[in-house]
Amino acid sequence: MNAGSSAPYDHLALENAAKEPVWVRSDEELASCCQHWLTLPLIALDTEFIRVDTFYPLPGLIQVADDQRCYLLDPLLLENYQPLIEVFRASSVLKVLHACNEDLELFLYMLGEMPTPVFDTQVAAGFLGWGFSMGYQRIVEHALGIAVGKGETRSDWLQRPLTAAQEHYATLDVAYLPALYLKQKEELDTREMTAWLEDELQQLLANIPDQDPDGVHYYKRFSQAWKLPAEKLAALRDLTAWRERICRQRDVPRNRVLRNQTLIDIVYTWPTSEYALSQIDDIRPRSIRQDGSTILSYLQMAKSSAAENPPESIVQPLSYDWNKPLKQLKAMAREKATELNMAPEVLLRKKDLDALIRTGEQGEYSLPETLSGWRKSVIGDALVIKLKEIA
Repeated sequence: MNAGSSAPYDHLALENAAKEPVWVRSDEELASCCQHWLTLPLIALDTEFIRVDTFYPLPGLIQVADDQRCYLLDPLLLENYQPLIEVFRASSVLKVLHACNEDLELFLYMLGEMPTPVFDTQVAAGFLGWGFSMGYQRIVEHALGIAVGKGETRSDWLQRPLTAAQEHYATLDVAYLPALYLKQKEELDTREMTAWLEDELQQLLANIPDQDPDGVHYYKRFSQAWKLPAEKLAALRDLTAWRERICRQRDVPRNRVLRNQTLIDIVYTWPTSEYALSQIDDIRPRSIRQDGSTILSYLQMAKSSAAENPPESIVQPLSYDWNKPLKQLKAMAREKATELNMAPEVLLRKKDLDALIRTGEQGEYSLPETLSGWRKSVIGDALVIKLKEIA
């Protein structure tokens, strides 16, 4: 994460450049820009997209800030992204983003590639104790003392031409990122946290690709269904996997086919006819006309499905007996986070604490994989010792 000299990335100069962004509307213009970006130690990235009536995001804009200018790349006109992919692959060029998960997912969907290496200013802010899940406007005001408006957050980014307000808003979203990075990197180095953040961002990148592309494990998110018998659990698994496939094929949001609560209601009430299915709250008549027979078929096949392919159990919520030990472990983490001046939510995530406790179900308590990185020596080993004392 070494970005070299900070002089070319002055935030005031980039703020002025944001008033006249460079539009990149042709493949030739993109290739020329990418040649320059490949010579730099860092660029800043952001995206604007719409994801209201579709399963997949519709890209409306890609914003880039380099050492001297701000650029607006037009996905509605560009066709050859290979030069940008080469920039994404270049290990010598750091890519700075803020709250990058959705941007990385969009890049992966659009280009089949994610930028690497990356630096996420939101994640870094948590490590530095600036705040947890800080929005871009808040972090810019905190670090640079500059107020950035939110006026175009819900704009139509597919319209052309964009308004002047849209252009300026979108460009400012990357204009301050280089300065934020340089400020955060200096503080991370001083506090010897740079390696921790790099480890965290590597984990983030590893988890961005869809870990369940066929939706066969989606049902495990329904924690309230952990008591269901195997037949109903198989039905829930198969219905959610079917919904995932259909939504991708039709490119529609999940709720357009069946809402999560509707899925649960179907499995709990177990309708045997389309009329009975229509009596379930919140199910659309169109869903019954289009998919009613398919939904019922999954219920009819659930018994054989459970026998041939037994569903994995949904993790049972921790019992109330864990309330007191959990409070003690969380207090330990808060105390350590205060000592380190970092956000407690970054040091110890709820899912990691739950995973740690569940290791005791297989015998002696041990660190789960997510607590075996930088967190191991900082808090993980101490948590195991404490857990053995109080459990």
